[in-house]
Amino acid sequence: MKTWNKKNISREVVKALCDTYGVDALTASIMARRGIVEGKDVLYFKETDLRFLHNPFLFTNMEDAVDRILSAKEEGEKVLVFGDSDVDGVTSTAVLYGYLKDQGYDVQWRLPLGGDAYGLSTAAVDDFAKQYGSLIITVDCGISNVQEIAHANELGIDVIVTDHHNPPETLPAAYTVIDPKLPGSGYPFPDISGAAVAYKLVTALRFSNSELYKQEVTLLNVRPAEGEDYYIDCLKVRNLVQKGQISERTAQRAASVTHTKLPAFLTGQQIFVWNEPVIQKQLSEIFGSGIEFNMMDFRPQIAKLIPQLADESLLAVKDMSRIAKYSGRPATEIEGFFNLFVTFAERQTANAKNTADEQNDLQLVMLAALADIMPLKDENRILVRAGIGSMNGGRLRPGLAELFARLGMTGKKICSTDLSWTVIPSLNAAGRMGQSNVALEMLLSKDPGERDRLAQKIIEMNEQRRQLVADASVFISKQADESYEMYGHRMCVVIDRHINKGVTGILAAKLVGRFNVPSIAVTISEDDTAVGSMRSCRGFNATTFLDRFGDFFINHGGHNYAAGFSFPCSQLDEFVDKLKSFSSAVNLETECETIDIDAEIPVSYMTPDLLNIIDRFEPFGEGNREIIFYSKSLPVQDAVLVGKSEPRHLKITFDCGKYKFPAMFWGEGGRLNRDFKTGDRLDVLYTVNRNSFNGAVTPQMIITDIKKSSQGSNTNEQS
Repeated sequence: MKTWNKKNISREVVKALCDTYGVDALTASIMARRGIVEGKDVLYFKETDLRFLHNPFLFTNMEDAVDRILSAKEEGEKVLVFGDSDVDGVTSTAVLYGYLKDQGYDVQWRLPLGGDAYGLSTAAVDDFAKQYGSLIITVDCGISNVQEIAHANELGIDVIVTDHHNPPETLPAAYTVIDPKLPGSGYPFPDISGAAVAYKLVTALRFSNSELYKQEVTLLNVRPAEGEDYYIDCLKVRNLVQKGQISERTAQRAASVTHTKLPAFLTGQQIFVWNEPVIQKQLSEIFGSGIEFNMMDFRPQIAKLIPQLADESLLAVKDMSRIAKYSGRPATEIEGFFNLFVTFAERQTANAKNTADEQNDLQLVMLAALADIMPLKDENRILVRAGIGSMNGGRLRPGLAELFARLGMTGKKICSTDLSWTVIPSLNAAGRMGQSNVALEMLLSKDPGERDRLAQKIIEMNEQRRQLVADASVFISKQADESYEMYGHRMCVVIDRHINKGVTGILAAKLVGRFNVPSIAVTISEDDTAVGSMRSCRGFNATTFLDRFGDFFINHGGHNYAAGFSFPCSQLDEFVDKLKSFSSAVNLETECETIDIDAEIPVSYMTPDLLNIIDRFEPFGEGNREIIFYSKSLPVQDAVLVGKSEPRHLKITFDCGKYKFPAMFWGEGGRLNRDFKTGDRLDVLYTVNRNSFNGAVTPQMIITDIKKSSQGSNTNEQS
C-alpha cells in the first residue's frame, strides 16, 4: 500500500506568495509544498521572457570560442560541426550548423552513423584533415575525447568543445571548452542540454555582430549620502556581464579625485550616466569644476525605446524592474541602471530575422531538454516554455512541421507530455537505427517535399525501433531475472549479441523500471566491440560508477543517471568480473512508496478550470513532476473496462455535481468490483490533462491511486 502525504504548509508563506507575486491561493499553496518560495525560484516559475536567461558570456571561455569562430570566417577556413546521434546531438548540430551556414561560413556537419562509437572519432578527424579543414566544433560531445582531440592537434586542427556531460578527470587539450559542468566554467546553472550550450554559443555569435561586443563600458551614478556626502557608484560591463563594481563615498569639496579609486577604475572606459547635467553638477560639487568626466547621457537613448522614462530619475526607475521584485531586497539605483542598459542593448541588437531564427532554435533546444531529461528548473523552464510557446503560436520550425503532420499533431495544443511520448521517441529512432543523418537532414532541408519524405522515413524507423525493443525485451527477460538475483537486488545486467546497439539505452531504462535498480544493457557490434548503456536510479551516480572501469574503456561518459560506454569484446569477462566485485559496494537510497499531494480539491472545484492550474506549472518533466491533486469521497457514476487487445484499463466517470469528470486508471482494470464498484465513493489521487478526440478538447483525470472513502461527504475547503 502506498502512503499518501499532504505536507503541512504555513498560511503566512502562502499569503506572502500571494501578496508579493500576485498568484492565487491554490497556486501559492502548491508552490509552497514544492518549495518554490525563494525569489530566484519564483522568477523561473513565473517568468517567460528570454531576458531572464543567463548571459552566454558568463561562460569563462565563451569570448575565446567566439573569436576563434569569427577568425575562421575571416580566413575562409573550413569548419566541421560534429554532434551526437541522439535528439540532443541532432538538435545541437542543427542549431549551430544552421547559424554558421546562414552567416556564410564554409561549414559542414557530421554525426555518428551505423556502428560508429559515441563522440568525436579519429576517422572523422582524418577525413576532415584530408579536406584541409582547420576547425572542429563539437556539440553535445567532446568532453571525453582526449585522444581524438590530441590527434586533431597533431594535424593542425583546432577543436572547440561544447558539451554538457560530466567532465572526466583528464580533460582534452582543446582550443577551448564550454561545458557548464566544468569546474570554473563561470556558468551559474550546470544542468542545461547540449543544444542549450550550442544555443548559447549562437547567441554569443549573434551579439558579436553588435558594436558592444568586447567593449568595456562603465555605468556611473551619484547619489546623496548622510549630511553633505555623496556616493559615487560605478559598474563595469563587458558583453552585458558585470565585471566589476566600486562605491566611493566622498564629501563636497573635500576630496581630490586622485585620492579615490575612480581614476584606476574609469581609465579607458566609456562612461554612461543617467541625466548627464545633474551628474556633472554633482561631480563638480564634489571634485570642483576643474575635473571633467567624459560621459554620455544614456537617458535619451532609453527614452526612444521607453518614452515614459524620459523624465524619470534612476531612483524612480529602479523599482520598475521586474527582476528587482525577485531579489528579496530593494533594488539599488546602479542595479536599475544596469537592467535598463541590458534591455536597451538587447533591443538594439534584435532584428526580425534574428527573432525568427531564435524561435526556430528554441523549439529544438526545448526538445533537447525534454529528450535528455534535463531538470525543469532555473532557465530550463524558460527555454522549454519558450519552445512550446513558439510551437503553439503556429510557428512550427520547418522539418518539425512535417513530422508533426505525420504524427497527427498539427493544430493540437502542445504540452511537454505529448512531446516526450510522441515526438521525441520518433526523432530518437533515427539515431537508434544508425541513421541520425535522416533526422538532421529533415531539420535542415529547404525542400518541403524532401522534409515530408524524411519525416515519413522517421515514422517507419520508429516502428522498427519499437519492434526491436519488444523482441529484445522477450529474449533478455530470463537473463534479467537471473541477473537481478545474482547481483543481490542491487543491479541488473544483460549482455546479448542479438540486442540492437540502438536500443541498449531503452532496454536499460526498462530494466530500471522493472527492478528499480541501476541497470546495464550490453551488445556486441560487428567489429567485436562491446557497446553498452547504463541507466540509474535511487541516487546512484552512473558516470562515477563507470569511472572505475576507465582503464579499459575505449570511451565512456554521460550524466548522473544515464551513461554509455564501449570496450574491446576480448575484455568482456573482465568487465563482468569487475561488475560483480563492485556491485557489493552499490548503495541505493531506500525505495520511497510515498506519494506527495500538491493540493486537496473539493468536489465543487472539480471543473475544467483545473487546467488553468496545470498550465501555470507546465512544463512537466524531470524536477517538476505533474501536479498531484487529492479529492475525497468522489461518487463513481460509471466504470467500464477498456483496452485494445485486452480490457486491462479502467475508464471511470465521477459525479462532481454540475460537471461529470472522466478519468482513466491505467492497468488497474482488476480493481473494479474487487476494491470498489459503481455507486461507491472514492478518495482519489490524480493528475489532470487534456483529452483530444475528433477536434474536441476536454479535461481528463489520470488516476494515480484510489482508496474506498470512509466518509460520506466532501470538504468545502481548497488547500
